Amino acid sequence: MREVAVTAVGCVSPLGVGAPALLRRWLEGDCGVRDGEAPCASFDPSEFLSVKEARRADRFTQLALAAGAETMAAAGWQDGLPYEAGRVGCMIGTGVGGLGTIEANHASLTAAGAKGVSPLAVPLMMGNAGTAALSMRHGLRGPAFGIVSACAAGAHAIGTAMRTIRWGDADAVLAGGSEAGLTPLARAAFGAMGATSGCGISRPFDVRRDGFVMGEGAGVLLLEDAAKARERGAPILALLRGYGASSDAHHLTAPRAGGEGAAAAISAALADAGLQARDVDYVNAHGTSTPLNDSAETSALRLALGERAREIPVSSLKGSTGHLLGAAGAVEAVATVLALRAGMIPATVGLSETDPELGLDFVPGAARALTGGGGAAVALSNSFGFGGHNAVLVLEVERADAGASAAGRPAL
Repeated sequence: MREVAVTAVGCVSPLGVGAPALLRRWLEGDCGVRDGEAPCASFDPSEFLSVKEARRADRFTQLALAAGAETMAAAGWQDGLPYEAGRVGCMIGTGVGGLGTIEANHASLTAAGAKGVSPLAVPLMMGNAGTAALSMRHGLRGPAFGIVSACAAGAHAIGTAMRTIRWGDADAVLAGGSEAGLTPLARAAFGAMGATSGCGISRPFDVRRDGFVMGEGAGVLLLEDAAKARERGAPILALLRGYGASSDAHHLTAPRAGGEGAAAAISAALADAGLQARDVDYVNAHGTSTPLNDSAETSALRLALGERAREIPVSSLKGSTGHLLGAAGAVEAVATVLALRAGMIPATVGLSETDPELGLDFVPGAARALTGGGGAAVALSNSFGFGGHNAVLVLEVERADAGASAAGRPAL
């Protein structure tokens, strides 16, 4: 079975444009939530796209293109591919795709009839537009498609890309997720179902948590056949050791309270990696700041990891970025790789009063050093989506590489 490596990453998040900003600000305890939302306020499409390109891309596609451009530049692939184009794939997940396009064109339809609808509406709003745009921009002719599984989409895309390389259908895949759901309809819809925070604060695992804070962003990872990457002298940022997926088959929006479905995905990911609970050093939690999710995820960790769950630091990026929906799993995978390479466990920002009923180490207060012996540092990155979709990634970084600068090529 082929070993799969992460050789480059890129992202746009509410903490800034670029992967280094994501790690630095998370470690510093910064928060990108403003007035109850977490937009990518520093993102300017004109820095990555021509006027024509921007006009032909919904914001979620623009974010994917920007994150992908950083990834390709970090890999040194911006001027050409080291593999045959047909051996490089692209898989970008999303929860809702071009929602901004849908809303704008519905308004035009209502105001002016069919003639008011843009001829670009369909290619802008379709959920696979991010994948298509990245494939065209970089000439990727291998397996390419979009994945839609709500908040698990980014992680599902990464896991599917890993298996595509393992199966020998590609030598490399650009994989991740993108979302731009800060629109009037999305705000109203999530608010109507009571999913979003009434106070506008993201505080995962806190006893006062009352819902998630909506955000936007994109994360893109370059996955490669590790043997081929080493042959060409590429830096190995991390190994993607395992992937597990399951379905709650329970409710369209609520997780199983006991966490059985999520636990099955965690156990499957560890089995896929050939690892056990004792090998896990850190968990990057889905941690949405909703009462149900945080409780169910905690139950899942206990089910899958047993007593070891109490010893493992668990933190959620969503305290800093809000919930990026279909992009969450990908941005969090990027953050997990960078945190392991920095040798640090970032804190759960916003957590000040841990829910006593949860009882795990949710890293309140400040970041701490990654501890443990020699060998590799192993992390789980959890993603759970509406519809009962569960996806878990197992990432591994050699401890000899931990502590590398987040600002330089060796780390990224």
